Amino acid sequence: MTLKNRVVVAPMHQYSAVKGFATDWHLMNAGRYAAGGAGLVIMESTKVERRGCGTVGDLGLWDDAFVPGLRRCVDFIKLHNAVPGIQLGHSGRKARRFRPWEGGAPLEPSPEIDDWEAWELVSASALSAPPTDPLPRALARAEIPEVIERWGQAARRANEAGFEVLDIHGAHGYLIHQFLSPFSNLRNDQYGGSEQNRMLFCIEVVESVRAHWPASKPLFLRLSVEDDAGWGPDQSVALARIVKPKGVDVIDCSSGGMRGSPVVSAGPVTYGYQVPYAERLRKDVGIMSMAVGLIVHADQAEQILQQGRADLIALARELLYNPNWPMDAAQKLGIDRNFARCPRRRPTGSPNARRP
Repeated sequence: MTLKNRVVVAPMHQYSAVKGFATDWHLMNAGRYAAGGAGLVIMESTKVERRGCGTVGDLGLWDDAFVPGLRRCVDFIKLHNAVPGIQLGHSGRKARRFRPWEGGAPLEPSPEIDDWEAWELVSASALSAPPTDPLPRALARAEIPEVIERWGQAARRANEAGFEVLDIHGAHGYLIHQFLSPFSNLRNDQYGGSEQNRMLFCIEVVESVRAHWPASKPLFLRLSVEDDAGWGPDQSVALARIVKPKGVDVIDCSSGGMRGSPVVSAGPVTYGYQVPYAERLRKDVGIMSMAVGLIVHADQAEQILQQGRADLIALARELLYNPNWPMDAAQKLGIDRNFARCPRRRPTGSPNARRP
């Protein structure tokens, strides 16, 4: 796969799905980043099963019915010469919450949630964090293969929708991370205890996804390379060495989410504070890495690449402020004075629609 540049739209929750289905908001939101010149547009963490939804507004891919709405977004991204990607996730014990601007607290039963019992909190262990949160149920050993298979089936649907890149969300305190971290995993079976055992759930998710995701399409794995709760760079390197030959092409390097954020192990929280994680994975594992986190300026992003610290640059908040950041960066770096790299406007919709 070839990208027109190394600017990546990081997956950002929109909290705007209706019972898991994509809406016009998702089309507009993904479309503006594609039209803004990004090489790769990764849509938000899309849930592999109903229990995995963090809020009432999470996107879903646990049913074939979700495919057409996402394909609509894919087609529009491709129309603007950008590559469409999607992140697959499961919130685990961080599910069933109010949206951030509503406070983010645990939800209470209400008439608008007609499947409250099905929206169950599950995790690696029956531990809540913080302790005042509702207690999740530890997944039984016998049901773990079914959960893992749901990742694979969601990957199949993502391929059917036309996505070209898939990012497994193994970070930020969500389900895969809940298995990885000794802070949240107190199991005494093959999925808990030793570092190797705690990696098993993630490894099997990778295997399931790769079994349903074409070998020709890149696979990313997002990790909280440092979570300040017992999972750190050494463990992330060890896991990356295992999953690389299983078909993971890029480690998406973030941090935190288990005991809160930000994580300050890499130093003060300032421009590019998580870049050392991407640099470490790239160097020690020999795998491509994606840097993310307070990457703000064009020359800053370019320097990260030129110094060999990461292979891809993911932006989030800066693209919220300015969806045309990639085109702006090209101007500031002096490589597209005539705006030749800007996506061309292409007619869409009804041929009878009025156009300026």
